[in-house]
Amino acid sequence: MNLKPMVVQLAMPLLLSSVIGCASAPAARIDESDPWEGFNRNIQVFNDNLDEYAMKPLAKGYQWITPSFVDRGITNIFSNINDIGVTINDLLQFKLAQTGSDGARFLVNTVAGIGGLFDVATEIDLPKHNEDFDQTLAVWGVPSGPYLVLPLFGPSSSRGVFGLVGDAAMNPISYIDGGIVSGTYGAIGGGLFVLNAVDTRADNLSTTRIATEAAVDRYEFFKNAYIQQREYLILDGNVPENDWDLDVDFNNFNDEYIEPDAI
Repeated sequence: MNLKPMVVQLAMPLLLSSVIGCASAPAARIDESDPWEGFNRNIQVFNDNLDEYAMKPLAKGYQWITPSFVDRGITNIFSNINDIGVTINDLLQFKLAQTGSDGARFLVNTVAGIGGLFDVATEIDLPKHNEDFDQTLAVWGVPSGPYLVLPLFGPSSSRGVFGLVGDAAMNPISYIDGGIVSGTYGAIGGGLFVLNAVDTRADNLSTTRIATEAAVDRYEFFKNAYIQQREYLILDGNVPENDWDLDVDFNNFNDEYIEPDAI
């Protein structure tokens, strides 16, 4: 779900509670890449239940009442807004040619596409790219840190938390109604983020049930898929084939949390 600005309120309490929980736990064998596994598994269960009883029904209702062309237009608008952050991250990663391409994509879709309602840029060979602040931090040499499952957001890492904060700062919706500046969200800003989350969930309703059919342990599947997907994005797809443990097409792998029962 794309409720990124909420991470400003969630991140620090979450990290503190997880560190305290690990410090008080009995001595046991700990996976250095996932030292908070018990905490993470509980959060994944919470996210699964939230999706099953709230997000999934909302998404189905939204899909039922929303004409397909309106649904596509809403998705395009949020994608166009996302291109602002993509362009900034391009520049921060010193991808100058891609910065120009993504900046032009945003301008074309904003003007010719009527605020992003139509994806004109793709038709003139200005493709959508996926760059975020977590990738930027990785390019700058910041290590990922331990694996971490966030409430609402799903799979992440210690670095990913700061990536979410950076992405929120680059999203103009964060500043509506005071937003990220005041730490509160009014009806307009909050409503837009909820709409984006529901629209994203609705777009994933028909996704193949990969995890249910392929995974013995859903938690391990999500963790491995997330780690490999982030590596794929950070390295721009230039990952040796023998590094993969999962047979997943990461060109079509959504950067959002893979919702339970959506796969």
